[in-house]
Amino acid sequence: MPRQVFFYDQPERFVAGTVGQPGARAFYLQASARGRITSVLLEKTQVAALAERIEEVLDEALRRSGGDVSIPAAAPQDLLDTAPLDLPLEQEFRVGTMALAWDGVDGCLVVEAQALIEGEDDDEDSTAAVFEDDDSGPDMLRVRLSGAMARVFAKRALDLVAAGRKPCPFCNLPLDPEGHLCPRANGYRR
Repeated sequence: MPRQVFFYDQPERFVAGTVGQPGARAFYLQASARGRITSVLLEKTQVAALAERIEEVLDEALRRSGGDVSIPAAAPQDLLDTAPLDLPLEQEFRVGTMALAWDGVDGCLVVEAQALIEGEDDDEDSTAAVFEDDDSGPDMLRVRLSGAMARVFAKRALDLVAAGRKPCPFCNLPLDPEGHLCPRANGYRR
C-alpha cells in the first residue's frame, strides 16, 4: 500500500492536545486547514521532546541569521490557541519517528511525524528516512510553520505537558491521587 502523506503548508491550526484525565490522557498532534483535519496519536514524552526541540531549532535559526529571520523570541500572545482539539477526532496513525528542520530559503520550520512501524528500532536508518519521500514508507504528517506559529505550538505543548500529574519530589515520577510506590524510598508509599 502506498505511503499516505498528510501535508500542511502554513496550516490554519497546528496544536498538541489531549483527551482524558491526567494519568489517563491520550496525546494528539492535530493540523487543520480549509476544512481538512488530521490527528495523530503520540506519547507525552514525544510531545515534550518535540516542543523543547522546536524551541532549540528556532533559537539556533535566529542566532545563525543574526536576527534577520522573522522568528519572535517568545510566542506572540495574540496567536495563542487554547481551544480544545477539533472534532471529529479520528486518529490517522500512532507516531513513531519525528524530525524537524529549519528551511532557511522559505524561513519556516518543517515538522514531520511518521507512523510507528511494528518492530521499529531507533537507529540512524529510520531517522534518516523521515525526510525522504519514499512511496513505500510509513504514513506521515508533514507541516510547515512560520516562526511565530512554531513558537505558539511549542508554548501550548509545554503547557499541556506541565498540566499533568505533579512529579514526586524524590523520584520525579508522576504522583497518582492515591500516592505511588517511590523507587527512591524502596517502594514505601509516600
